[in-house]
Amino acid sequence: MTNIPQNSNLLKNLFDLLAAHRGIFKQERTYRRVEALVLAEIFTFGRHTVTQLLMTLGLVTSDWSAWYRLFSQKRFDPERASEVVFEETLAHVAPDALYVVAGDATQTPRSSRKLEGAWWLRNLRTPPFMVGGHAAQRWFHGAWLIPAENGYSRAVPLRWLPAFTEKSKPIAHAPCKEWQAAVQFLSWIRQQLTKHGRDKQQVLMVADGSYDTLKLWQHLPDGIILMARSAKNRVLYHVPPAHAHRNRKYGQRAKTPQQVWGERKGWRKLTLTVRGRTRSLQVKVCGPFLRQGAAHRPLMLVVVRGKDNARTRRQPRPFLVNAVQLEDGTWGLPLPVKTLLFWTWQRWEVEVAHRELKSNFGLGQKQCFNPIAAVVSVQWSAWVYALLLLAGYRTWGLSQAPPVPTRWWPGAPRWSLNTLWRGYRAALWQSHDFRPLYALSTGDWGQKDVLFAAWRHATFATIRS
Repeated sequence: MTNIPQNSNLLKNLFDLLAAHRGIFKQERTYRRVEALVLAEIFTFGRHTVTQLLMTLGLVTSDWSAWYRLFSQKRFDPERASEVVFEETLAHVAPDALYVVAGDATQTPRSSRKLEGAWWLRNLRTPPFMVGGHAAQRWFHGAWLIPAENGYSRAVPLRWLPAFTEKSKPIAHAPCKEWQAAVQFLSWIRQQLTKHGRDKQQVLMVADGSYDTLKLWQHLPDGIILMARSAKNRVLYHVPPAHAHRNRKYGQRAKTPQQVWGERKGWRKLTLTVRGRTRSLQVKVCGPFLRQGAAHRPLMLVVVRGKDNARTRRQPRPFLVNAVQLEDGTWGLPLPVKTLLFWTWQRWEVEVAHRELKSNFGLGQKQCFNPIAAVVSVQWSAWVYALLLLAGYRTWGLSQAPPVPTRWWPGAPRWSLNTLWRGYRAALWQSHDFRPLYALSTGDWGQKDVLFAAWRHATFATIRS
């Protein structure tokens, strides 16, 4: 194959998603500017600044101030846009199915601490043995995990909330801790489900160890299942027995997760298919337990261990999940352990989204210094990324990746962001045949030297002209 396969449904799904957002814009010209900037995000090969997007559109002599006002005057409303994206995701999740979300914090490096929310944070690009700092903004990313297909999933951003520190002294946004942003996101999920008549739908949020905090367990909204990685030395208490005094909130102190995974009995084998690979695990479920300060929230401890291969043993991992009361009065897991562990494994898709947004999609690169625009421009990038992913999912699914025009690589089982970009560009450019710029000569190396010299002179002549 010497070309990239075109799919007209890819563009149709993208423009259908854009049309669903028409109601959040007051003026038609504002909506047209948004459409143009979304297309420019696809065709921009350099930094994704506003001026680079305008150069991609060919607007090099017109006034650029109206395009910046999309962000500085909040003509693009990220809150209302998130509501539309959430409504579009409901088409892929049945009312009686599990709605899975993931939450995590991330940073956008900034060149100045005068920008809204920018302050000294730990530089994640430095090695662990020499940790450094840099000026950056902190965000909370709440994403929807696409229903599993052949062990694959993807994280589609729903909310991109500012979680600025108090020391950054933000002007237009109140300081917010990570757990507070997580509570805002989960409360918003429940409100949106109620708005669409899905009060009883189960919601599962998977998170890393940063969200196994006492404050989050205390303020966790009703109807939310939280599965968070815990610490190996986490202090837990048993639920007090029924005959205990009514003022007694906690029972005896329980074993730490590290002590639990050292036990030999009580383990059960479990097999998961994740990203096309079969994982053999050993699982132990204990509980219910209580954390001091959250006596109203019984928790179940899930300890997982296994092997990466025949020789390498995986470090055991403890997880905490809020328990539910069963019909017989006992406490147990809110979902099957296999379901909980599968989606906990898929939490890594949030990290994949962060890498794609920062490395390829230009998250945080827009030079907007207004306190409102410095936030809305970042939320814009996450929103465009969500639109492109959702349109790609509606076109290809997850594991039906389009073929690639290379002989040495047949393509990945799940399409990547680069494959998605190639699909959009092929559909918009129309002409998509690969024409090689260099053809091998049939003679010896002397003839090839002549070919290289001619090619080099032609290149220099083109640059001068």
